[in-house]
Parts: sequence; C-alpha cells; structure tokens
Amino acid sequence: MKSFLSKSGAIAAGLLLAAATFSPPIQAATPTPDAVNAFAIDNFFLFICAVLVLFMQAGFALVETGLNSAKNAVNILFKNLMDMAIGGIIYYFVGYGLMYPGEAFSGGFFGFGGPGISTAMPEIAGGTLYPAVDFLFQVAFAATAATIVSGAVAGRMQFRAYLIYSAVISAVVYPISGFWLWGGGWLKALGFHDFAGSLLVHALGGFAGLAGAIVLGPRIGRFNEDGTPNAMPGHNLALSTLGVFILLIGWYGFNPGSQLAIVGGDNTAAVMKIAVNTTLAACAGAVVAMIFAWGLFKKPDLTMALNGMLAGLVAITANCDVVSYNASLIIGAVGGILVVLGIMLLDKLRIDDPVGAWPVHGLNGIWGGVAAWIFGGQPMVAQLVGSLVVPFWGFVTMMVLFLILKAMGILRVHKDEEMKGLDISEHEEEAYYGFDIYTTQ
Repeated sequence: MKSFLSKSGAIAAGLLLAAATFSPPIQAATPTPDAVNAFAIDNFFLFICAVLVLFMQAGFALVETGLNSAKNAVNILFKNLMDMAIGGIIYYFVGYGLMYPGEAFSGGFFGFGGPGISTAMPEIAGGTLYPAVDFLFQVAFAATAATIVSGAVAGRMQFRAYLIYSAVISAVVYPISGFWLWGGGWLKALGFHDFAGSLLVHALGGFAGLAGAIVLGPRIGRFNEDGTPNAMPGHNLALSTLGVFILLIGWYGFNPGSQLAIVGGDNTAAVMKIAVNTTLAACAGAVVAMIFAWGLFKKPDLTMALNGMLAGLVAITANCDVVSYNASLIIGAVGGILVVLGIMLLDKLRIDDPVGAWPVHGLNGIWGGVAAWIFGGQPMVAQLVGSLVVPFWGFVTMMVLFLILKAMGILRVHKDEEMKGLDISEHEEEAYYGFDIYTTQ
C-alpha cells in the first residue's frame, strides 16, 4: 500500500510538472474600459492645456509689440517666434533630458537623461501619461520662460545676441532649475512648493530680463541727465490689451494643466479650484493696480491695469492648488500693488524695462512663492530658500552671458540703428507699410 501511494505521488508530481511546463503563460490583466477612458481623457486634457500655453506666445508677442515703438514691431515679433522655434528644438535635444534626467539623480543638483523623448509606452491601468504629451506641455513652459526676457530688452538688442540668449536659457538655465523641483532635485527634497511656475518659469525669466536690461542700459532718451524718466509710450495699446486677454486664456492651460490629470473626483475638484483661484487673482490684480496707480498719478492708467492682471496671474501660479478663494483675492491684490511699486523702483534706479517684465514676472514670482507659505501652509524655510535661489540663478547666469556678449561687441545695436528702428536696421522689413512711422518715431 505504501509503495502504491509513493508511485501515485510521483505520477501526480510529474503530471503537475508537465502541466506547469506546457501551460501558456499567465497574461497581464487587461485594462478595464474605465481605465482606458481615464487614460485617454487625461492625456487629451494635458494636450489641450499644452496648446493653451503655446497660445500664450501670441499673447506675449502682442503685449510687447503694443507697448513698444512701431519701428521695432518686426524685431519683437521675430524674437517671440524664435523663442518658440529655437527653444522647441534645443529643449528636445538637451533641455528635456536635463530637466527630467531620471530617478538616479533624485535629490541632486544636476543630471542628464539623454536627448529626445522616451518612446516607451506607459502603463494605461496606472493612469500615467504618454511621454510625448508630457514633452509638449513642458516645452510650452520652456518657451514661456524664454520669451519673458524679450520685453525687458526691447528696442536696443542685436538680434543675433538675442538668439544666443534664447538658446542658452532654453537648453541649460531653465531646465537645470526646473530639475531642482519638478525633476525631483534638491528643492523637491527640501519641500519647496511651486505648483505651476511662479518661480521656475516667471521669476527666472523676470530676473534674466532684469540682468539684460542692466547690462544693455536704457533706450536713448529714456532718462534725462538728472535721472528723471521720460515716458516712451507704446504705439498700439489695442494690441497689448488683446495680448493680455490671450495670456489670461492661456493661463487656464498653465495652472489647471499642472494638475496633469482631470479624471477622478479629486483631480476634477482640484482643476476647478485652480481655475477659480487663477481668475480671482487676475481680476484682483487688475482692479487694485488700477486703483493704486490712479491714486498715485491722479489718472486711471490702462497699462498699469494690464500689468496688474498679469501680476495677479504670476503671483497665484505657485500656490493656486493650496490656497482658498479669499486668499487668492488677497494674493492678486498684493500683486497689483507690487507691480506698480516695481515699475516706479526701476525708474528710480534708471533701469529701462519697456514692458515691466521684472515687476510683473520677477517681483511677483517671488511673491507667489512666499504666498504659498503665508496662505498655503507650505514650509517657511523651503519657500524662502526656493523663492530666492531660483531668481538668483536666473539673474547671475544671464548676467554672465550678457556681459560676455557685450565684451564680444554683439549685444547692443549702434546708436544710429536704434534711432532708425530695429525693423529697418536689423531686418530691412517694415511692419506698417505706407505709414511714415520710421521717420517720426
């Protein structure tokens, strides 16, 4: 009997082994229709947000063009186009890999994950994103950071020097500081919070623009010998106003899109909250800037209100996911005051920033990071460190670059060329054919 049982056990074991050997492998669980739909919706949501952020390039171009002389319109539009074109290519080959080098560089200061975009297919059931749509969203942010500087250096910078600047900030400067937080670097480990880029995008660009304005010096006629400023009004405030509305619309891709998903109760609620906070801060910034400037200058000033709306948008960008609706009104209102004071400060310092890029993006970018601590409960030390280090990085690196370009003699156009206008001297093109603007402005 014992022998029979032993033989039976051996036979059973052999049959089990054979079944295990010749059975087909267990297939991975097929994603449910709900998971597939959620994946598709989240990716499409981010794609639309990326398009909205790219549309902001048109807004920046119109704001800057309208706030400057008509004789520089072609030059300004050309710069904004190249910010996107050059930036998109160089961010693909270099910047994206610097900004997202991978987990091996987690908590560090620098890393490189290689050129291009990963072709790996994401796990649909996990709700992740296609690498391609993530790249589209991130390259739109890189273009925004680059184009902020254009307004600060308008009217007197050589076109070739600007192209060099645009390539450097898109390839190296923005991606490295972006890695510090969004790529998992040392600011992420410190606990710094910048949801959609008050610091990483706007303050970086604003302080880079400040460096450029300082090294270039003011436009001819901007300041008198005693230091008093002369107004140099823009040629078309209709363009600037349209540009601000386009930027407002684009910001609904910038901020809500940074949630990176919309499916699911938590994500949907977060996206809606972020959108409302963005709206309230923008409105408060415009109203308060109008009232504050009105009290100071005894007249309502459209350009101050326009910059006030942009200031409110910049200020809310770091904290729109963690502050209340009422707090967003306060954040935007403070932004409206800061932008007016910032413009006045530049005049006192004889720094020529034709569109107010530093008050709008630099000063209010810092305020956005600090407000995430005051109103959003983020760690004080982390917020203060990040709100100082990122602008400092942008200012110092770009100051070095602009000084090098100046030493090479390719930074600023000649006096005669500036007086003639960059459209003719740099491009031999006119934005407004048939009008005598090139001799009267």
